[in-house]
Amino acid sequence: MKLTRLLCGIAYALLLSLLLTACRGEPAVVKETSSEQSQPPAIKLETIFPEGTLDNPVGVVSENGVSSSLKDHLFVVEQKGRIIMLDPAHPASEPKTVLDIRDRVHSDGNEQGLLGLAFHPKKPGIAFVNYTTKTHSVVARFVMKDPEHPELLDPKSEVILLTYEQPFANHKGGQLAFGPDGYLYIGAGDGGSGGDPYGNGQNTHTLLGKTLRINVDVGGYQSKKYTIPADNPFADGKAGEPEIYAYGLRNPWRFSFDSVTGKLWAADVGQDRLEEIDIVEKGGNYGWNVMEGDLCYRPEEGCDKTGLIEPIYTYGRDLGVSVTGGFVYRGSAIPDLVGWYIYGDYAMGTIWALRQKSDGSVRNVTLLQSGELITSFGVDAAGELYVCAQNGSLLRIVQG
Repeated sequence: MKLTRLLCGIAYALLLSLLLTACRGEPAVVKETSSEQSQPPAIKLETIFPEGTLDNPVGVVSENGVSSSLKDHLFVVEQKGRIIMLDPAHPASEPKTVLDIRDRVHSDGNEQGLLGLAFHPKKPGIAFVNYTTKTHSVVARFVMKDPEHPELLDPKSEVILLTYEQPFANHKGGQLAFGPDGYLYIGAGDGGSGGDPYGNGQNTHTLLGKTLRINVDVGGYQSKKYTIPADNPFADGKAGEPEIYAYGLRNPWRFSFDSVTGKLWAADVGQDRLEEIDIVEKGGNYGWNVMEGDLCYRPEEGCDKTGLIEPIYTYGRDLGVSVTGGFVYRGSAIPDLVGWYIYGDYAMGTIWALRQKSDGSVRNVTLLQSGELITSFGVDAAGELYVCAQNGSLLRIVQG
């Protein structure tokens, strides 16, 4: 998430606002099923919690109904180091602090801090977070204070699972999510600066610039609190770090699993020209820093794309400057939106719907110019979509 481009991104957004009323050009017409031919409906944003409710929110997740008492609540990640619980059904209710670890989170700059949260999909009261110190990224586990209050996590219960050094202040990634296989997936940026000066994206002997996958239910890997799935691409550690699931990423700012197909959708923030959407597969190399999107980056022309997976969609600086990944909509409140991947641009505030056709090509449709600085999307237990805005508000996507 190139939040360091905030001021220039906003200025650029103002200059280009008149140009953003049309979506990117459609690909050539192909034979489609009736569902592929459908058009996403108009949407609007409904304010659930107003500006200033939250302090610099960068993520929103549900507890997925593991605890019946919490299934209707949302949990917001505040970048400075708190997790806040909200009840969308009762927006006048007081937000509750679930975890406060500001004493160990380093949040100076726009891309450091508490960046990710995932609840264990089968065990109530266990949560995993991703945060930065001054020098490292940390993936840690916390447990509840009291079985009668599984929403309250004990800051003293921290068990650090994984750390990796960060050479610069930007490009942290930070997303956490459990996949349909039960493993924990971790998004790691390339370590920062510009252009990936250390070549981390293509170096399989570093965790930077990767999607990682670990088994948090079994400990023991080199005295760590997790194990390596046997089918990880470098599970034996010979040709790469065993935690790596996929590589060649710059700054994956939000990824999600389609709850129906199991596909892993990721938005990777670009350098100077292109923002990209990827379908991440095990062992895939997504090109950075040989490629930026589907274009050569190093060298600028004639790069060797052998074995590199190109994104399913890109957009350029005429449409935005910093992509924010979202979710494939699987809720029930907006039937015509089902099956569309909903995502946005942080600085421009545009929200799009993207659909991959059976032949692999895509349709991309502009849904809304929100006017918000979109830091993250989220879903509740019913599959309905929410938007986190940097001004501290939480908004729900509803039919327009």
